[in-house]
Amino acid sequence: MKVIESTVHELKIVYKPGPKLSSTKITNSQEAHDILRSVFNQDTISCQEEVIVLHLDYANQVKGFQRLSIGGINSTTIDIRVVLSVALKSFASGIIISHNHPTGNTEPSAQDIAITDRLNAACKIMDIQLLDHVILTPHAGYYSFRDEGKL
Repeated sequence: MKVIESTVHELKIVYKPGPKLSSTKITNSQEAHDILRSVFNQDTISCQEEVIVLHLDYANQVKGFQRLSIGGINSTTIDIRVVLSVALKSFASGIIISHNHPTGNTEPSAQDIAITDRLNAACKIMDIQLLDHVILTPHAGYYSFRDEGKL
């Protein structure tokens, strides 16, 4: 009988935060919007959907952001596993997810509502707070799921 040798690779997760740049604390949707607006690519916000996730510590101070996906004219992908894997790796206590609507319409689509509900349920299992889902437009408008009572 032949014995098959196998090699199992050890997986390690390493977290090396950089120097603290600021103590930006988010206490409301307007503050989240202001930070997100500065992170979104202003050259493409009116023509291409993008998803950005803010990672926050237990005091709601921003640890950093994740550019999750860049899509097409009217859609992009939110992979819950990727969102949570980065949140876990960065030891985030909470996240704020955001995407833009190039059309300028702030109202969430049925797909926006469904993915927010699924992400919120997954976050609860992992003991991470989904603090808000903010939809930005190319102009100053935005929609907050938290403000509208949908989170």
